Amino acid sequence: MSTITLTTWSLEMTSPGDLVPAADPGPEVAVVRSEVPSPEFSRFLYASVGGDIHWTDRLALTRAQWVEQLTRPGVETWVAYDRGTPAGYVELDPQADGVVEIVYFGLLPEFRGRRIGGHLLSLGVARAWDLASRWPDREPTRRVWVHTCSQDGPTAMANYQRRGFTLFATETESKEESQTPGPWPGA
Repeated sequence: MSTITLTTWSLEMTSPGDLVPAADPGPEVAVVRSEVPSPEFSRFLYASVGGDIHWTDRLALTRAQWVEQLTRPGVETWVAYDRGTPAGYVELDPQADGVVEIVYFGLLPEFRGRRIGGHLLSLGVARAWDLASRWPDREPTRRVWVHTCSQDGPTAMANYQRRGFTLFATETESKEESQTPGPWPGA
């Protein structure tokens, strides 16, 4: 197998005032918090959004490991729906000292390029900043960060920067090239 060069960029916001919201794509798109942790639904979102862009780190998790991940205090999943159909999601992962990572963000392939991603990211970032209002034991957010890589969609980095994120780290590594897992074999 051949190797590829994988570049990972880490970006951050250090103030809620840094957020530059995207335009609302219209009334047919709604973003709703998934308040009942569902490993099956979260795995569907993960595999469907990341299947064509090499998301594999969670594919081997057991159901119990998914439950453990999703039920930690402060973890939130926000889902974009286009006329009732899941279009994408953002998962927030609270960390120590008022830091929130946008650990997963993206759209299912059929919904990319339709101005949903910027809107979903805007709402996800806003919910990261006000996370403590929904989790009383959580200290106020002082930093929101995310990472993206050269295997993510071609507009990912630009979307983060348009929303107000600034680059704070870049890492490059050689990696064995692999096929994308797809939401199902052969997809």
